[in-house]
Amino acid sequence: MNYKEIAQETLEAIGGKENIAAAAHCATRLRLALHDESIVDQAKLDGMDAVKGTFSTGGQYQIIFGSGTVNKVFKEFTDMTGTNGMSTADVNSAGAKKMNPLQRFVKMLSDIFVPIIPAIVAGGLLMGINNLLTAQGLFIDGKSLVEAYPDMADLAALINTFANAAFVFLPILIGFSATQRFGGNPYLGATLGMLMVHPDLLNGWGYGGALVSGEIPYWSIFGFEIEKVGYQGTVLPVLAASFILAKIETSLRKVVPSALDNLLTPLLTIFITGILTFTLVGPFTRAAGNLLSDGMIWLYDTTGFIGGAIFGLLYAPIVITGMHHSFIAVETQLLADMAKTGGSFIFVVATMSNVAQGAATLAVFMMTKNNKLKGTASAAGISALLGITEPAMFGVNLKLRYPFIGAIIGSAIATAFVTFFKVKAIALGAAGLPGIISIHHSSILQYIIGMVISFAIAFVVTIVLAKRDAKKGVQEAA
Repeated sequence: MNYKEIAQETLEAIGGKENIAAAAHCATRLRLALHDESIVDQAKLDGMDAVKGTFSTGGQYQIIFGSGTVNKVFKEFTDMTGTNGMSTADVNSAGAKKMNPLQRFVKMLSDIFVPIIPAIVAGGLLMGINNLLTAQGLFIDGKSLVEAYPDMADLAALINTFANAAFVFLPILIGFSATQRFGGNPYLGATLGMLMVHPDLLNGWGYGGALVSGEIPYWSIFGFEIEKVGYQGTVLPVLAASFILAKIETSLRKVVPSALDNLLTPLLTIFITGILTFTLVGPFTRAAGNLLSDGMIWLYDTTGFIGGAIFGLLYAPIVITGMHHSFIAVETQLLADMAKTGGSFIFVVATMSNVAQGAATLAVFMMTKNNKLKGTASAAGISALLGITEPAMFGVNLKLRYPFIGAIIGSAIATAFVTFFKVKAIALGAAGLPGIISIHHSSILQYIIGMVISFAIAFVVTIVLAKRDAKKGVQEAA
């Protein structure tokens, strides 16, 4: 490829360097914050062989070049535009200015949770491996692998410890990431998270039982009692506490003399935030988090497969808006409180949607005679089956429209099926074919059947719609 020529054509198509507010790239995409997206020459970009797809979301215009290509195009691009040294944070900041309040809120959650996803996914996949070792009847009739081979018991126990670490100490991860996002010192945020899971506190998972038995420990300070209860596996309490900590810290730095800043600011920040966390913020947000989890469970149990079908139908459109990032907080809470929730149904819905998008894209690959579209659809379809849908959704399905319709129909029917059988994930992972190890062993068969339904219906409906459009003479790709 002539990367300089590709960069030049891209620059011309987006309206020149004067239209660029910020530019960066990730693993597969050139990410741009543009002053005016309406002047982008979409037809020119679509006609470029190197461009695998484009989409606009969250105030950013993103051009998919693919892994290994985007960084070489970006190097030439920055030489032409003078945007060298910019990062995705710069693009995020420039793009955020064009968002409405709801979009900014969703982006805030994304900024907090996306950095900690690798830790949560690592723990989730380890949980999946532990699930394979300890599930009765999965490989051996009436026995688990650990029961059949006792020498593996300690290995399973070790893996379980490794898997639980990210969820037991989740407030530390969120405290660091959230405080950094809110403009505070992330290490103070991590310290706050440590304080909330300190071993001297009653373990948060034992709070319900202690409340019933009346055995909750207290600090008694001048006649005022404060519950000594931890916040293991919680999300809302540490999010709220991190916001307060960041605001207290930045406020103190404005008034504390510089000579005493390093001494007094961290001391007062942690002490004040800690008091507020255990007296007001923690108890209130713990109750709110419980209501949120209970509400999601009620909705799931009450609406049944009909609600599942609606969720499956809407999941991909929600992804287009970027609002699916707000599910991360809910899903993390569902998994952290698994004894009550039984796991996450959101992960299962995401899988059905991703598989359907992949199937629709592969149907396009089979039907089209356009070589460029064939190349894009083959790679994008496989990627979607493995849990990464952006190339499939934005590079193929939304552009042609009929594959997207086929995909959401397949997703809706498959989600209705898995919802009827109460299929839930007990860990996070790749929401696609590899997600099998994240599913409770008793539901693995239904999960696989759900994926087959999703794939088959999306594939068939897409082909039917493609043939219908071909007869009308409006399908350019076939």
